[in-house]
Amino acid sequence: MPVATQFELLDLKQFSARQLRPILEAEAEVWQEKLRWDYRGSTELLLQYLDSRILPGFVALDRGKACGYAFSVYEGHKAVVGDAYAISSSPEQGLQIADALMRRLLDLLLNTPGIGRIESQLLLYDSGTLDGGFLEAGFVQHPRLFMELDLSHVAATAPRIEWVPDVELIPWSSFYYQAAAELIHSAYAGHVDAEINDQYCTLHGSLRFLHNIVRFPGCGVFEEYQSWLLRERLSGKLAGMILCSRVAPDVAHITQLCIAPSQRGRGLGRLLLGQAIQSLRRVGTAAITLTVTESNRTAVSLYEATGFGVRRRFDAMVMSRTPNRW
Repeated sequence: MPVATQFELLDLKQFSARQLRPILEAEAEVWQEKLRWDYRGSTELLLQYLDSRILPGFVALDRGKACGYAFSVYEGHKAVVGDAYAISSSPEQGLQIADALMRRLLDLLLNTPGIGRIESQLLLYDSGTLDGGFLEAGFVQHPRLFMELDLSHVAATAPRIEWVPDVELIPWSSFYYQAAAELIHSAYAGHVDAEINDQYCTLHGSLRFLHNIVRFPGCGVFEEYQSWLLRERLSGKLAGMILCSRVAPDVAHITQLCIAPSQRGRGLGRLLLGQAIQSLRRVGTAAITLTVTESNRTAVSLYEATGFGVRRRFDAMVMSRTPNRW
């Protein structure tokens, strides 16, 4: 997808947050329109990082004016594609610019010494629309779903909560921070999502993943009082967990729902989901969103049975350094 010749791509570090603010503010409007997310908090956080001039990335210029950007973040041996977005006179041209930015960014990352893994999940782009550069470089594609539940219809679809005698429901507490990370790590062992996000593969990574959810607004503002744990009565171990964040005044996002391997098949995921739906509805939430890997049919079926519908289909892209790659 070649980009028109009047555009040039320059190093992101040459630009200030002030120069890029109009692009990010335009992008925040698209997040609201397509995903119902109030992205302004994330925009302000990203602008602070941009002013630090440390993020690897590129800016597209149209006759000397910034019209698009793409960036990534380094996490040790791994690079995570943060975003790619462009404003233009037409959607087609905007996609051309974003594609050119992404190809340039991937070229940089693929040739950066010490980077053995690259991950990307771009929710704003429908599956297949910004994949060319990734697929040509040999990335593995994992289709994912962005799903939404309209709570105005929840009375007919919310799962009935059936309590399990040997587990108890308790509200989220930072006291269980370590145990929650251990639960995440064990729940995703051998799971397709651990191929998409390698933080699940280690306890240290799971702790970092949990920290990002609780402390940073990338997936919304963490809702401590709308997040729940299931605890085994006898052992005190966590049997399951659902974590929610606020992504708009009337929209919540489920950032994590996982069940301990030894507790699966008992309806605990349905129990947690029903509790979250009822609790969020009581505080005036209009809609709940979540993301799920399309091949995870057990989870997708649970969400569909609960009334969640697919709002968008996007792609997770992963490149890992192995002897037959790179």
